[in-house]
Amino acid sequence: MTAVPPVSTGELFGHRPFLLYFFARGFAELSHLIAAVAIGWQIYALTGSALALGLVGLLQFIPTALLVFVAGHVADRYDRRLVVQICQGGLALVAALLAFGSFGGWLNAPEIFGAVVLLGTAIAFDSPATASLLPAVVPEGALQKGTALSTGAFQVAMIGGPAIGGFAYGVTPALPYALMATFSLFVVILYAAIKTDRPPAGEDPPSFAALFAGIGFVRRNPAILGTISLDLFTVLFGGVTALLPIYAQDILHTGPWGLGVLRSAPAVGALLMATLLSRYAIKRRVGMRMFQAVIVFGLATAVFALSTSIWISIAALAILGAADTVSMVIRISLVQLSTPDAMRGRVSAVNFLFVNASYQLGEFESGVAAALLGAVPAAALGGAITIAVALLWMKLFPALRDVERLE
Repeated sequence: MTAVPPVSTGELFGHRPFLLYFFARGFAELSHLIAAVAIGWQIYALTGSALALGLVGLLQFIPTALLVFVAGHVADRYDRRLVVQICQGGLALVAALLAFGSFGGWLNAPEIFGAVVLLGTAIAFDSPATASLLPAVVPEGALQKGTALSTGAFQVAMIGGPAIGGFAYGVTPALPYALMATFSLFVVILYAAIKTDRPPAGEDPPSFAALFAGIGFVRRNPAILGTISLDLFTVLFGGVTALLPIYAQDILHTGPWGLGVLRSAPAVGALLMATLLSRYAIKRRVGMRMFQAVIVFGLATAVFALSTSIWISIAALAILGAADTVSMVIRISLVQLSTPDAMRGRVSAVNFLFVNASYQLGEFESGVAAALLGAVPAAALGGAITIAVALLWMKLFPALRDVERLE
């Protein structure tokens, strides 16, 4: 078997399908985060209720939970580019309605909640199609670097989106939604220009078994099951995002600027690591490297939990973000490479459901643990559990631990 020559970052960006995908992914995430800031500010301004803010996340998650398996089947059965274009067009339409309502002064909380449900529905279909399209737009042998670069685009959006959204909302509440509508339409144009050679899907009619085939495929493949479940428990117990306001005010004794820096630190670390991985791919013992990254994630979480210095806390969060990126790039690449193209949409849907559930439940778990134990013990315990999960998964999933290369 002839080895595939490595693809440089420059060659990857010179590959037109990936270049279009890279910018489309970045602008899609940017538009979503801009709108998320605006929705949060506007809901709180209209209601003054913390419960209403919590409902925003719940209402966006419900469509994912209800439609994720249908969305995965759609991504496998139909042209994934077309699926993403329809979803992004729907997002642009909803954003335009929010912009007009904000500009006209007639938008109220129930209408925003309704828009959030529509946004969640579009994202539920968009995410599996977007994720399963990545292997089709990178040259052979370049999936790991392509994953790292697309993760970098996501992290740039994580850093810039909230800042742009906050500034735009300060100009006028309608502006963030107008930006989202514009960027979403731009994403539609970018996906329309992508050309792939994906073979047409089969003509078998949809069935109950086909809808849930992704779950069966994951259960039958220990490496994929271990990868997805490791991600679930790492985020569920190791996340500290929900506790950052407590740390900023009561432990690190800093103001809003400090909270902003703390929130940005993981994304900055993740972006730097994504840039490094886009140039220097992990070539050996990738399974062990993933577990090592999760252990570093847990250790950095524990250091952050015990720190009373804002600079040590910022450094710990940056290391946490960098370690998570190493794990994420390997996890995504392993799942994509271990899944046949005809199943990628449904497997990506299962992964998307697990990740979303872990983020939502993880914030809830952090809040409950902090209320019962205090913020510092809760965060430290989360780091310790993350390390324990990594060590346990190394024993439970030896096939995942022993993965040598991403091929």
